[in-house]
Amino acid sequence: MSDSFTGLTHIATCDLGGVCRGRAVPNSDSERWDREGTGWVPASIAMSPLGHIVEGNSFAAIGDLRLIPDPTTRCELPSIRNKPAVSLVLGDLVTTGGGEWHCSSRTFLRRAVSELADSTGLTLLAAFEHEFTLVDEEAPSSPLSLQSLRHVEPFGSDLVRCLALAGLQPEAWHPEYGSHQWEITVAPTDAAAAADRAILLREIVRFVADAHERHVTFAPVPDDGPVGNGVHVHLSLRNADGSSATFDPAAPGRLSALAESFAAGILEHASAITAITAPSPLSALRLRPGRWSAASADVGYQDRESMLRICPALDLPGSSPIDHLNIEYRAADATANPWLVMGVLIKAGLEGIRRELRINDPTRVAPPTDSSERSRSLALPASLRESLVALESDDIVLGWFPPELIATYLLVKQNEELETAGTSIEDLRLLYSRLY
Repeated sequence: MSDSFTGLTHIATCDLGGVCRGRAVPNSDSERWDREGTGWVPASIAMSPLGHIVEGNSFAAIGDLRLIPDPTTRCELPSIRNKPAVSLVLGDLVTTGGGEWHCSSRTFLRRAVSELADSTGLTLLAAFEHEFTLVDEEAPSSPLSLQSLRHVEPFGSDLVRCLALAGLQPEAWHPEYGSHQWEITVAPTDAAAAADRAILLREIVRFVADAHERHVTFAPVPDDGPVGNGVHVHLSLRNADGSSATFDPAAPGRLSALAESFAAGILEHASAITAITAPSPLSALRLRPGRWSAASADVGYQDRESMLRICPALDLPGSSPIDHLNIEYRAADATANPWLVMGVLIKAGLEGIRRELRINDPTRVAPPTDSSERSRSLALPASLRESLVALESDDIVLGWFPPELIATYLLVKQNEELETAGTSIEDLRLLYSRLY
């Protein structure tokens, strides 16, 4: 009898804790899976990153959903070092009748994108930059060194190749400033696709690492070093014709009034937003001065310790400054769901545009006139508990979500905070390095 097995397709979604979950189906019946997807349980949205469904959720054991694959996200990952090839595709959680499910975080983002376009005519060009740690690397990598790049081969080349084959358009791969820390960046695309890419990238990194028998972690604070692993989200407003709505050559820092309002909207709700973008018991440890992270809820021109960094326009020969100026959100990490991250940033920015908010200190968006350090503004929450309290206290942010979705999110995160309370920092680092 001939072997008719042709491999597996992993149909996946991303849960509220930023964990990619899914089911594997045989490729031999691909037409069926593409049409009908696979079954899903509503209560799975209440899955804690710690691995259990949190009690008290509103779904219990009742209900059924379908996880329908979106063919635009399909990645074909090749066989590496005798590990079988894998097809990976993200899906939409829908009702059994095919309708939108109100608690789908991917649907939440899609609606935010539509709201921005319908209200303003704007779209968003975006990219997620990821940092991760090679936990089992024998000697610490030397930041940006060619020797370190060569030392991890062929892991690096296989990773970049797989990302390219998956259509994620990798741009740069290098050792970062943290011990054993690495960064991989991909090209910008529309907001929804950028969030999809963020989820796929993490799984592709893990796929390649597993094939090379390496252990990687995206945990925000994997060790006691001076920096942690962040996710930097680059944002650029675009007009309907694709031209930049972020660039204004006459404005401070060349940041348009529209983009300034977008940034001010994010700062207006910074503390509550961190409960979505940096939502683990370790995340706040990275959001401190001296860690090359977001030290406070402010904006800064080329300042890598501002929550929002104004990335400069390029004036190099042959480059267009209009196409490079963007806003970088630095208070996110890989314990967050990228669909929710992008969704809340759009919602906050849109509110800023509607209210024509302005940044309190306009000098922060302009090139500094000297090297002196400017005063910081509002400190970010110092713990997961503080950020959750800020979220619960911000009625505007709560109102961005379907009530059952945000209630479940708070339930999951409050349970995570409760179950890890009293755990030592060292044990938390070990736990979250394993989980992420």
